[in-house]
Amino acid sequence: MLPVSTTVESIPEADEDSRVSSRLDGPAPDDLKEADEEDGGALDVVPPQHQRPLQNGVASPSYLDTYAEADAAWNEMLAADGASLRARVADLERRALAQGDEILCLRATLADVLRRLALCEQAHAGPAHSPSHHQGRPSPQHYAGGIPVRNGAGAAGSPSHAAHAAALTASPSRQGMSNHITSPQKESPSLRLRQPAYSGSPEAKDPLRRASSYAPSSLSQRRVVHYQSTGSLHSDSQSSNSVSPVPTSPSPTHTPPARASPAPRSTSQGHMTVRQQQLQQYQMQQQQQLLLQQHQQQQQQQQQQKAASTTNLHTAKRWSSTGDFNNVGIISSPTGSSTSLAARLATKSLFNLYMKPAPQQPQLKHGTRDATYNEEEGSVRIFLRGRPVVLYAPSAAADAYDLTKVATAPHTKLKLEWVYGYRGRDCRANLQLLPTGELVYFVAAAVVLYNVEEQAQRHYLGHTDDVKCLAIHPNKLLVATGQTAGHDRREGRPHIRIWNSVSLNTVSVIGIGEFERTICCLTFSKADGGVLLCAVDEAPDHNISVWDWQKGDRGLKITETKCSADTVVAAEFHPMDRQSIITCGKSHINFWTLDAGGTLYKRMGIFENRDKPKYVTCLAFTQTGDVISGDSNGNVIIWGRGTNTISRFIRNVHEGSVFSICALKEGSIVTGGGKDGRLVQFDSQFNATGLETQLVEHVGAVRVVAEGRGSQLLVGTTRNCILLGTLELGFSPAVLGHTDELWAAAAHPSLPQFLSGGHDRLLQLWDAQSCSTVWSKDLGEPLQSAAFSLDGSIIVVGCTSGRWMVVDAETREVYSVHTDGNEPIQVVKFSPDGNFLALGSRDNNIYIYQVTDDARKFNRVGRCMGHSSFITHLDWSTDSQYIQSNSGDYELLYWNAGLCRQIPQSSTLRDVEWASNTCTLTFNTVGIWPEGADGTDVNYCDRSHDQKLMATADDFGKVKLYSYPVTQPKSLCHAYGGHSSHVTSVIFLHDDSRLISSGGRDTSIMQWMLVVYHPSTLQSLVQ
Repeated sequence: MLPVSTTVESIPEADEDSRVSSRLDGPAPDDLKEADEEDGGALDVVPPQHQRPLQNGVASPSYLDTYAEADAAWNEMLAADGASLRARVADLERRALAQGDEILCLRATLADVLRRLALCEQAHAGPAHSPSHHQGRPSPQHYAGGIPVRNGAGAAGSPSHAAHAAALTASPSRQGMSNHITSPQKESPSLRLRQPAYSGSPEAKDPLRRASSYAPSSLSQRRVVHYQSTGSLHSDSQSSNSVSPVPTSPSPTHTPPARASPAPRSTSQGHMTVRQQQLQQYQMQQQQQLLLQQHQQQQQQQQQQKAASTTNLHTAKRWSSTGDFNNVGIISSPTGSSTSLAARLATKSLFNLYMKPAPQQPQLKHGTRDATYNEEEGSVRIFLRGRPVVLYAPSAAADAYDLTKVATAPHTKLKLEWVYGYRGRDCRANLQLLPTGELVYFVAAAVVLYNVEEQAQRHYLGHTDDVKCLAIHPNKLLVATGQTAGHDRREGRPHIRIWNSVSLNTVSVIGIGEFERTICCLTFSKADGGVLLCAVDEAPDHNISVWDWQKGDRGLKITETKCSADTVVAAEFHPMDRQSIITCGKSHINFWTLDAGGTLYKRMGIFENRDKPKYVTCLAFTQTGDVISGDSNGNVIIWGRGTNTISRFIRNVHEGSVFSICALKEGSIVTGGGKDGRLVQFDSQFNATGLETQLVEHVGAVRVVAEGRGSQLLVGTTRNCILLGTLELGFSPAVLGHTDELWAAAAHPSLPQFLSGGHDRLLQLWDAQSCSTVWSKDLGEPLQSAAFSLDGSIIVVGCTSGRWMVVDAETREVYSVHTDGNEPIQVVKFSPDGNFLALGSRDNNIYIYQVTDDARKFNRVGRCMGHSSFITHLDWSTDSQYIQSNSGDYELLYWNAGLCRQIPQSSTLRDVEWASNTCTLTFNTVGIWPEGADGTDVNYCDRSHDQKLMATADDFGKVKLYSYPVTQPKSLCHAYGGHSSHVTSVIFLHDDSRLISSGGRDTSIMQWMLVVYHPSTLQSLVQ
């Protein structure tokens, strides 16, 4: 056979058109031969001996026909290959992206594995354990050096326990030490191995730099590895713009436990350690400063007493938290270490209470600035919304009472241990699985990272109000969350926070002042590794913006334009086309293109002659890059890649809306119905596989479907539940929650359990140790209040209709139903001896019942009438003879319970001991009212059983912790965020080991551990 080139060269010039066509339609002849040989064949070329001779330089027509046929066959083969080229290229793109994602996931997983291995290695450091609050509790409730071990992990192996040990053994010298302790301890290899988990953050290498970036805290900053929460132990002030890890070191006033040091220190008698010498010098200096300040204060008080009368007491200042003492005058160190000492005193240390504020400090305010004290009557008069309220002090406190004193915050602080609930009723695409095995989702202002296998939670608390959307970076390590506008115009502005899911460090905060209402949709670009971030603002024009989030401190907004006049429910970057964004919502699906100049161009989806749905509800992508959408008619539509036209239309997949579509890695598609509660599976060609399941009614319909581990699916429902399982084996609940406002809450009298009830008609009993639901019951009516009997066997539940029910705590059987009026029963409470039940109604009356037959029979004694507004709170006296009650009209009235008569002379009951203190308006709660309070800002308060602490719940989403009694208008407290709306109740468990808070519209329940610090250094300083 002749070479192909010989035959081509033999074609005369007259066949130029054929050669041009050959060059345009296919590769060169040499390439043809090579390609043909690769396919196992050869091009048929006529041998020379069978060729006809050339006549006048022109080949015979038969040979031209042979070549033309070969050329036509080759072109046909090329056309066939070209038809499959698009699919092959798409498959290569998909594989490249999948491999890139797998590499990034492996990096994130490796970082987490190295962190855990390092924790296990450091666990042998042997940190000191403090006794548990409750005898017989599992290991998660023990403390390591004053820090609680997180729930669900072993004592030695738990991350928080080992992190504390690592901090003791591997951390450099403390920030507050003198400058002659300069040699930091050498890091161990295991500590160096953990550094890649922090992705090059400079703060992760330099503890001093990290401390300076933390939110101010009363705890000294120490290098830690694993973080349980971003805002628990140090959230005694308003949240900062950047979230930092929770410090796991004791208070700066607490002497740290012994640990390894660069140089040996003498501990024998007669020789003080360097730390003790520094502490002694510091204490001497503080005492001198304190004496000088006291002398100055005495002189100022004498001058004020001469020039002022009792009417100007309202000008006194009030502090709401220890954070108000930040950045006060710093005393230079006698050892010359002014820098380290200044850095230490710049925190919210209680040492700052004794330091003179700098002259430039603004005037601090307090809510009861108009309070006056009448020494003759022993009463305090405060004003709420312009109305005077007179509160009588107990005889023991009346003589020594000083209105100007400042009550210090308690040594006990709160640490968020668990968050119950999930926001699925009105949010989409908010449930994902991280490479660490944790589910990430949000409720209220908290983002929860929940490890189901280890039964442990971590929390990101950087937001100040409702989190509404969530996006995972392609590296599976970073998370972006967007929030709505909050209560505070400055700190509650809508913005986006991008944070590290391993360390919980905030990486970037973008969009402050750029968004108008709420960020409803977020998505990272996927084809370029997450360089860009797209956000949709829930403003009237539903603006869509694209950010280069890594540029600058607050990101760079590339472009912004109007997205749609109607609601937008989803926005996604195309996984293969960097410039392509798809959005959908009410009556539209839009295909956007971002050009090189940063301009967005929109093409609307064309439904042609098909019925246009009222809502396009969700988006997903096939492995070849086609777009899948679900709509409110129950249809699934496939849009061709790069087009805005429909390539396939699948009708009536679900009855009602298709709320979620999940494209699995192996190619199949799972859709979730919002009305029928069904999950249906399709193969990669959109043929039904026959696999489907239906959720039980009480968990709600499908809101979001996400891929879990292996063949497992994650399902978020419209009734705020999270389910785990498979289509073959079914689903089981991992998270349960309420779906409407929570108002009823009660703690079991002898077990670590508590009740919750809300307007969703659900009454649920929770176990605080296992952090799970014991049982749940639908009582058929919205619930407003609840209480346990003395032995915990009976539950009384008040409803919004004026009815109240008696329920067995074990069998959930309803023994009886009673009615008192037609207004909500605001509060129910048993007397301390168990013989009476008091019910406070919104009809301004208190109903008293006699209790018999083990709290199963109730006989009405009478009705207490006298309040001018609805009852808000009530308490029994310890002898079960008297009741004190508050109303919506800022009244504090006293009653004889047996006679149902009001006691007009309030001063006669000033020395009565009360079994509880849930009334927000008493002498012992004077200091809980904020500036400008209208009497309804504080929704609830509760006193600990040891009568040392008081917790409050307010309208601003804050839980506050005070020292009890809170009798001083200037009372310091620790304030904690997490709730996004008004907090409706706070209750201490029976052993004061935990505090439970419930939200209103955010429907969340938060469980806080009480962590006690013993500031021995502060006590010695005061002495």
